[in-house]
Amino acid sequence: MNINGMDYNTQREKLLMPEYGREVQAMVQHAISLPTKEERQRCAEKIVETMARMVPQNGDRAEHNQKLWDHLAFISQFKLDIDYPVDVSNAAKIVSRPEPIAYPAQNIPVRHYGKMIFETFEKLKSMPEGEERDALARMTANQMKRNLITWGHGSNNEERVASDLARFTDGVIQLDLDTFAFDKTIGKEMPQQTTKKRKRK
Repeated sequence: MNINGMDYNTQREKLLMPEYGREVQAMVQHAISLPTKEERQRCAEKIVETMARMVPQNGDRAEHNQKLWDHLAFISQFKLDIDYPVDVSNAAKIVSRPEPIAYPAQNIPVRHYGKMIFETFEKLKSMPEGEERDALARMTANQMKRNLITWGHGSNNEERVASDLARFTDGVIQLDLDTFAFDKTIGKEMPQQTTKKRKRK
């Protein structure tokens, strides 16, 4: 919906450096349009003075001055024909923001076990029968129980661990709970937090 007299940010030119606001960007565009180099130079110096008031100096004064002129060159998209007091040839590299790091998507059916446990499931499926596989299965089952207690709201259902271990190893690992003993150190429930009411004075 368009309303006469209303100006929306979504309809305006994109801000190249939002920290300086739309006014500074408009001032830079005005400086670019000035007919003589002397006028553009004076205008650019005034703009940098304005930018300096908006961005407090931190650290070395020369570095701060370099940064302001770099920002001016970047906002003008290097179209401002003036005699820069510093070298602004690297302004685009300095000002440009790094690409966001993509968060690795993990297809984990049960998140409270974690990625490493599921990698162990895959290893168990390919291992031959023997003491080595039995030892890894025991370590995995105990770690699954720890994770279940920590992230499963205090649950330590050993039948669930055995069922999940069989399920995610495609039936390769079958724990016999009549003979298999989990580590005693992880058999306790997590303590429940209690909140005490403060007595009113």
